[in-house]
Amino acid sequence: MKTIKEKKTLRCAIYTRKSVSEGLDMDFNSLDAQREAGLNYIASQKAEGWIPIAKQYDDGGYTGGNMERPALSELLSDIKKGLVDMVVVYKVDRLSRSLMDFAKIIELFEKHSVSFVSVTQHFNTKDSMGRLTLNILLSFAQFEREIISERTRDKITAARKKGKWVGGIPILGYDILYGGKGVKINEIEAQRVREIFRFYNDCGSLGQTVEYLRNKNIRTKEWMSLKGNRKGGRDFSKSTVNRLLKNCAYVGKIKVGGELYTAEFKGIVPDELFYSVQNRLKANCIDKGARQRNRYKALLAGKLFCGNCGKVMGHTYTRKSSGKIYRYYVCGEAAHNGWSKCPYPSVPAEEIESFAIDELSRIADNENLLGEVAENFNSKNRELLLENSKFIESAKLALGAIRANIKNANDIAKQRFFASQEEDALISLEKAERERAEICSRIEMNAEELKKLLKNFRQIWENITFNERIELIDLLIERITIKAEFGDIFITYKNSNKIWKL
Repeated sequence: MKTIKEKKTLRCAIYTRKSVSEGLDMDFNSLDAQREAGLNYIASQKAEGWIPIAKQYDDGGYTGGNMERPALSELLSDIKKGLVDMVVVYKVDRLSRSLMDFAKIIELFEKHSVSFVSVTQHFNTKDSMGRLTLNILLSFAQFEREIISERTRDKITAARKKGKWVGGIPILGYDILYGGKGVKINEIEAQRVREIFRFYNDCGSLGQTVEYLRNKNIRTKEWMSLKGNRKGGRDFSKSTVNRLLKNCAYVGKIKVGGELYTAEFKGIVPDELFYSVQNRLKANCIDKGARQRNRYKALLAGKLFCGNCGKVMGHTYTRKSSGKIYRYYVCGEAAHNGWSKCPYPSVPAEEIESFAIDELSRIADNENLLGEVAENFNSKNRELLLENSKFIESAKLALGAIRANIKNANDIAKQRFFASQEEDALISLEKAERERAEICSRIEMNAEELKKLLKNFRQIWENITFNERIELIDLLIERITIKAEFGDIFITYKNSNKIWKL
């Protein structure tokens, strides 16, 4: 007598998504309709052992252009735990509208033997033709999303050129009208804005302006979001004061692509005062910080941290009347929120850099540290090689799907769209392959060779360029923490769990 083989039970998770939150408060909304269609489809496959999972994975008000969605994250987590055998969606683009994100999701599905089904687009991801069909459908979904985005941007740009308020975070001095179709002047806040402009115009210092605003308890714009959450109302920092002073809306202008257009709403700051402030900002070189590291040889930029607040210490300098330059590392909390926020806001740059170099040169005298740094160096590179290999494999899969799309595209617009995707994918793949070669060359250096190299640190240091010195420091050091009031310096080496007190 033949034994009847029982059908394997397939646990089916229904994933639903809607890009906008509008209409989600209705008794029967789009997410409900998608879920009902998924349940009906699962019921039709009951004979095959399909059963729905009671847990709901609904992302209402989230775009399909990225993977930053709570329900999707929960679904992927449950898949990793082995709680799902099949994922059911109404349409492919409900899961993702990005080809690269989709490739990552499918890779996860395959790794955990999870199948994928679309209710309205019939295919099977278990065979190569089904996966190709899926990639083609997703590419068209991404194409549609980008076309819609372009039209939306063009519409917003046209409205801004006409001087219309098109939404966004409200600024101090203005209130958004009901429905978001414009702004009106808030007279109380407008007085504060003019006060900020006048004070900075008189003193010419963002730091002093921040201190002044904190002392007078003047804060950033406070407003209520559509969801009823209270936003803003925080202390000003240097960056927020800088943005406020540069905002041309305060003289009734809107900037579009570098050009100024007259706004429908009135300005609240006199033109003479506004442009006087712009000249002072320009004279003080507010935006020069990004160039300081290369120009003034900041070896520890990004590596030095304040032991009091934990913030990174940025590099700055002063030039005396004699022309001599003095460099410093300044606590980020003090730099952005006022000098009084940190008891020891700055340290001399040359002094701390020389100290760090001396300590690195002594690494050869500590066999335990030397061995640990060498082993962690090779271990980290092996991990990077594994991640790189996975990325290359995924990129090749995506490139193959894009080329299939080019072959099957039936009009010039789609061909151009897929051709640009192919170019981006090739650039990404070539970059990954170059990184792979670099990682492999580093792995070829065994622990003993690396130890030998580190033992000659001082000799190597004297014969390499500044950029090579930066790379060497980045290779060895994770962070240096300074507690200036106690004279303590702590160094954490790259990929090491130990913190060494110097």
